[in-house]
Amino acid sequence: MRIALGIEYQGGAYCGYQRQKHCPSVQENLENALSSIAAEGVELHCAGRTDTGVHAIGQVVHFETRSERPEKAWVQGTNTQLPADIRVVWAKPMGEDFHARFSAVARQYRYVIFNRRVHSAVLAGRVTHEPYELDESRMHQAAQALLGEQDFSSFRAAACQASHAMREVQRVSVKRCGDFILIDIQANAFLHHMVRNIVGSLIEVGKGHQPIQWLADLLALQDRTQAAPTAPAEGLYFVNAIYPEGLGVPQAPLDQVLWQM
Repeated sequence: MRIALGIEYQGGAYCGYQRQKHCPSVQENLENALSSIAAEGVELHCAGRTDTGVHAIGQVVHFETRSERPEKAWVQGTNTQLPADIRVVWAKPMGEDFHARFSAVARQYRYVIFNRRVHSAVLAGRVTHEPYELDESRMHQAAQALLGEQDFSSFRAAACQASHAMREVQRVSVKRCGDFILIDIQANAFLHHMVRNIVGSLIEVGKGHQPIQWLADLLALQDRTQAAPTAPAEGLYFVNAIYPEGLGVPQAPLDQVLWQM
């Protein structure tokens, strides 16, 4: 059987999604918990790997097993074996042609900035704090230069292992919700640190330190050294992997990213 799961987690305690030898990961915890329920070894495949400190609301994974279990066992049973900051939200049997990564046609991320002079005591580690007042309108205008299929070398980490920097950004917006600045971006795929590098440069536009045209200029330069520093990990949320409707993969409502805030 091939089973897909919807996963959410707070990333602060982990060195990212992917299993690592030297530090705890989300994948390691999930595979250990699922193996206990399945009574056999489980290997997971995910929709998109997240880095150290990055969170997820709608991560999708799949695994194969010979064990037949009800949905309740894959969800509630697995959750009893997991730390409180990782949860299985749903489980669904899938056909053999489904793959959590390769069947996805797009991914959605949200970056959350708490834009108040004094940081919140209860949001530490879950959002990025920016005390300097940001102009979200300027940031939104600047972000529109990202739309379409382009070379994103200026927003690509030096350690990125992708074969090329061409990516298609399908949607991007910046809006304010009280003291929160919400940056939403959807693309067919993302480069290493791509969203955080984009956000770092948008913050400079929001402060008025750079013109609205700056992101378009950076794209044309194709030079990472000319863009702003990478924004912190704690503000980034993997919101959804997007699949063809016929697969029936549940989607996480975007506004769940602020459900505790």
